[in-house]
Amino acid sequence: MSKAYRRLDLAALKAAPVSPGTRGRIWRFLRPYRGRLALYLLSIAAAAGIGSVPPLLVRDLIDRGIGHHNVGLVDLIAAAMVGLALATTALSLLNRWFASLIGERIIYDLRVSLFEHVQQMPIAFFTRTQTGSLMSRLTNDVLDAQNAVGTAASVVSDVLTLVATLIPMFALSPSITELALVVVPPFIVVDRLLAGRISTVARRQMQFNSAMSVTMTEKFNIGGALLSKLFGRPSDESKEFAQRAGAVRDAGVRLALISRYLFTALALVGAVGTAAVYWLGGREAATGHLAVGTVVALAAYVTRLYSPLTDLASTRVSLLGAIVSFDRVFEVLDATPTVADRPGAEPLETVSGRVVASDVWFRYPAPADVSVASLESRGDGSDGDLSADVGPWVLRDVSFVCEPGTMTALVGPSGAGKSTLSSLLPRLYDVSDGSITVDGTDLRDVTMASLRSRVGVVSQDAHLFHDTIRSNLLYARPDASDAQLVAACEAARIADVVAALPEGFDTVVGERGYRLSGGEKQRLAIARVLLKDPSIVILDEATAHLDSETELAVQQALAAALHGRTSVVIAHRLSTIQAADQILVLDDGHIVAHGTHGQLIAEGGLYADLYQTQYRRDELAGAG
Repeated sequence: MSKAYRRLDLAALKAAPVSPGTRGRIWRFLRPYRGRLALYLLSIAAAAGIGSVPPLLVRDLIDRGIGHHNVGLVDLIAAAMVGLALATTALSLLNRWFASLIGERIIYDLRVSLFEHVQQMPIAFFTRTQTGSLMSRLTNDVLDAQNAVGTAASVVSDVLTLVATLIPMFALSPSITELALVVVPPFIVVDRLLAGRISTVARRQMQFNSAMSVTMTEKFNIGGALLSKLFGRPSDESKEFAQRAGAVRDAGVRLALISRYLFTALALVGAVGTAAVYWLGGREAATGHLAVGTVVALAAYVTRLYSPLTDLASTRVSLLGAIVSFDRVFEVLDATPTVADRPGAEPLETVSGRVVASDVWFRYPAPADVSVASLESRGDGSDGDLSADVGPWVLRDVSFVCEPGTMTALVGPSGAGKSTLSSLLPRLYDVSDGSITVDGTDLRDVTMASLRSRVGVVSQDAHLFHDTIRSNLLYARPDASDAQLVAACEAARIADVVAALPEGFDTVVGERGYRLSGGEKQRLAIARVLLKDPSIVILDEATAHLDSETELAVQQALAAALHGRTSVVIAHRLSTIQAADQILVLDDGHIVAHGTHGQLIAEGGLYADLYQTQYRRDELAGAG
């Protein structure tokens, strides 16, 4: 026994059973293809029927052709065998075509359903879920689930082969057939003993694969690679990956060994049964009770009898693995989006931009409400812990009004709730209590697509796709013309930079825009929002990465672009605060003061303290 086998503790490999109803849900994915499935099964049945004929031809060849020196019959039987071989080949190709067609379409349906569902999940889902685990569901698990079609077809083929084999065997010799069937109970016992363990280890191997995918996803992006190099951790990262890859390897070894034990035991049982048939058939042929051709035919049928039994054990293992994969996909599909359109939600039409928050309370939802334990797998393959309760209150009794076309600045110490409050406007989260309205309509009563088409967000760390500048801009407005792209870039003071690039708008920006400077990336993100032309704009200090000269230009562009629009700004710089029509000062989830810069300085309190310790530095730096 190998060291890898001994090192794995079976008790530690126990996993959750397949969820109830999984098999019925699998059928719902197969139902659109039931017509093709019916033809597939007919083709399988025809192949099983044709496969039972050759032993009978061999019997006639020996007993009637060769035994009676009938050359004409020998020629006829040979021609029939050739015809059966051609028919078998044609049916094999047809079966393969059906299996591929149905299987690939199921992969497509699963992937699209999974992707569409994940897209609807709230942002809290993505803050907890490991990207590598999600990728594993979309790739490995979906591919493994596809095997259900071929495996189920193999089960049908094996069953039909057994029936097509037993009928002629009983007709040729009931006693020998009964002797051959004596070994069937041991087949079942062996299968029952080992197949359950195989299912458990298969699930565990999928979890280890997911953990390994997480490592690759996190370490192979530019941020992870840069962090590893800067901290001198490549060797440590390699060791961590080796450990996770080793867990996949060890689970694979155990799976292979248990599977081999199963198939070896089944082969041994089958060999004993075959020997018994040869023994009894040989005795009856020697005493003249059976013709030699009949014994040869029975021997051929015995092989056809035990082969499907062994295959059924094998396909049972594959089917269990496929069902486990389906179950893992359904785990994600069953995760309910906590932020979704209400029944009867109406699209948000023309927006003037009046935002009113009334007695808003908010706390982050419980992990079990927004995540899936297996998508938070740890390095050892164990599921994440979702037992925690809802978090503490982050916002408490917050009320304010943003009039159309005005700028509202949010200031306060770290952890005061500024980012949380800004995330409620585009409904990245829903309020726990109270309400936020736009033009008098509760955000929860409008469709999210229409709301987000009216709200533009520029974060401090803007995300760009690994694509061209043109594609990144068109993400905001796919039908925009080149003239509109140029106008948006001019407003964001990035047009000259784009024009100077060798490939212009067709320049690839790299992953997360790393081929651009921080200021260039930020201005491109501003241009993308300007191209969207929203009614409400949320800025998380969108000019934070710009030098003073560029910041001034972009501030001027934003002032013109935001004219007539409502804007909410998480402000870190004095220049932004002074331009605001009102300032909301947050502390520990409360609005502790509001007013203009001058009013709040005159009042003293938290804002005056923040001004002296933080914002005053900007003012002095600008004066210097």
